[in-house]
Amino acid sequence: MAGKLTRRELAAALSVPALLAQAPAPPPLNADEELKAVRDQNRQISEALARFPLPMATEPAAHFKA
Repeated sequence: MAGKLTRRELAAALSVPALLAQAPAPPPLNADEELKAVRDQNRQISEALARFPLPMATEPAAHFKA
């Protein structure tokens, strides 16, 4: 049955144009610039996560067992 796509194939096909549309970030010139870029990215992510309040009873997505 040619012409039928699975959900995974459809998701993969739809994600390719979005990935190609993203402009790659220019490579940092040295270690200090790279460290600053990573810190800025972490700060931006932290600020974005802080916008969503979570109750203390919220469970993590994974359970870790020793």
